[in-house]
Amino acid sequence: MPPDSHDAPAPISSRKAEHIALCETDDVAFRAQTNLLDEVQLVHDALPELALEDIDLSVTFCGKTLKAPLIIAAMTGGTAQAESINRTLADVAQRHGLGFGFGSQRPLLSGVTEGYAVRDVAPDALILGNLGLVQARETSTAAIERLITTCGADALCLHLNPAMEVIQPGGDVDFRDGLKTITRLVQELSVPVVVKETGCGLSRDLGRRLVDVGVRWVDTSGAGGTSWVGVETLRAKADQRALGERFWDWGIPTAASVVQLADLGLGICATGGVADGLAAAHAVALGATAAGVARPFLQALSQGGPEGLERRVRLVLDELRFAHFLSGARTPAALQAKPILVGPRLARWIPKGSPLRDRAML
Repeated sequence: MPPDSHDAPAPISSRKAEHIALCETDDVAFRAQTNLLDEVQLVHDALPELALEDIDLSVTFCGKTLKAPLIIAAMTGGTAQAESINRTLADVAQRHGLGFGFGSQRPLLSGVTEGYAVRDVAPDALILGNLGLVQARETSTAAIERLITTCGADALCLHLNPAMEVIQPGGDVDFRDGLKTITRLVQELSVPVVVKETGCGLSRDLGRRLVDVGVRWVDTSGAGGTSWVGVETLRAKADQRALGERFWDWGIPTAASVVQLADLGLGICATGGVADGLAAAHAVALGATAAGVARPFLQALSQGGPEGLERRVRLVLDELRFAHFLSGARTPAALQAKPILVGPRLARWIPKGSPLRDRAML
C-alpha cells in the first residue's frame, strides 16, 4: 500500500504511550511462530568439576564488560511514563552489571527529552542508543553524535523495521540507501554501531553485507517474542489492519537468526522472545554474545513495581548461572564449546559448513 493511503499518523508521544500500554500485555505476542529457542537442549553434566561460585558469566559487548550476558532490551522513550520506566530499568542494569537499551530516540531529534536521561542512575552500565535507519539516513552524522552525547550512550543501535512500518499509520516505507547510511555511521560515529531488527530477525545474507561495510555488532530481534507488526495492527484501521493480521507472524525466529549469523565474526545480542535465563543460555550456546530481554521485564515492572522487576531479574540471572553449572561450563565461551541437541525445525537453518553442525550432533 503506498504511503499516501495510510491513515494520518498519531503524534510520536501518543504513539509511544500506546506502545507501552500494548506491550504490558500478551496481546502483541507472536501467535503461531516461536523463537525456536525451545529447539535447543543443553547436555547435562552430572560431574561438572565446578563449584557454583566458579561460574563467571562476564562477557564484553560493544567494548564494555557485562557481569552476565544479558541486556535489558529496547522498549520505550519519549513520554513522561517512559522517563520512570527507563530510569528504573537502567538502575537495575547498573546494580547487576547488565546492558540497557533505549527504545527509539526519534523524539529526541525533535527536542523531546523525556525518557532519555539515565546516566545519573547508571553511570557505568552499557547504554545503547537507538535510532531508526530511515531517520538516520535523513540526519547528519553531527546531529546523531549530539543525540549520543545527550543520552550518554556507549553505542548506537540502528533499527531496521520495514514490516512494522508497512503496517504503521503514516509509516516509513522507503528503505533505499540503507547500507550506505550504515556505512557512513560506522565510519564516522565515535561509538560502535549495532544493527538491529524490530521483531523479524536478521538473515545470513544481510549479516554478510553488514560485515563487508565494517559492522561488528548486531541484535537479532527475531520472531517469536513481541510482534511489532502485531502492535501496529492493533493500532491500525480497516484494510491496513487486515494486512497486519496476515503478516503478524512474519520473520526469522530468534534462534534461527543466531545460527545464521554465528560464524560471521559478529558480536550478537539475541533478542526476540527471550523470557527466562534458560532461553538466554540456549541463545548463548548457539553463538550469541548476550541475550536481550524486553517485554517480560516491562511486565514485571508493571505488575510488581521495582520489587517485582528486581525479583524477575535475579531469577533470570540465577537461571543463566545454573544452566552453565549444570552443563559443566564455567564461562559463556565454554558453553559455546559444549555439545548441544538441536531440533529439526532449527537444524534446517544451520548453514552448511557451520561449526555448530558438529556440536549439535546432527
